[in-house]
Amino acid sequence: MIAVGDVLPDFELKNQNGETVKLSDFKGKKVLLSFHPLAFTPVCADQMKELDSRMDDFEKLSTVPLGFSVDQSFSKNAWAKFLDLKKLQLLADFWPQGGYAQKLELFREKDGFSERANIIADENKKVIFVKIYPIHDLPDFQEILDFLRKK
Repeated sequence: MIAVGDVLPDFELKNQNGETVKLSDFKGKKVLLSFHPLAFTPVCADQMKELDSRMDDFEKLSTVPLGFSVDQSFSKNAWAKFLDLKKLQLLADFWPQGGYAQKLELFREKDGFSERANIIADENKKVIFVKIYPIHDLPDFQEILDFLRKK
C-alpha cells in the first residue's frame, strides 16, 4: 500500500468536465488525493462538499485537493452540479475500474471501489501523509489542514 516516503505515480484521468488532469500538472504544489468510494452517497457527498468549502484554505497552503472515485466523468459532472461544487475537481478513476487506486493498493476488489483515504504529496510528489478511514466515516479535514500548516 502507498506509504509515507513513496513517490506518487503519475496519473492521467478525466475530471467532471471531461478535461484531462495529470499529477504532473501540479508542479511546485502539494497535492491532496481524497479518495471516496462512490458518488451520490451521503458520506462521500459530505467529504467532497467539505473539501470544496475549504479550497481557499488549501490554496493558501499551496495545496491542490482532488476528489477520486471509480465513477465515470459524466456521473461526476452531474454529482458536482447536484452538490453545487465551485472549485474542487472530481477525478474519474473509471477505466480500468479503480486503476489508479489499484496502483496505490487502495482498491477494495470485493466491493469494486476504493478505500476512503487521504494522501498528501509534497511539491516533489513524495508522499508525506497517508490515512485510511473506516468506510462510513467522514475524514477530519481540520486534521489535514493542521498537518499542512506544520509542513
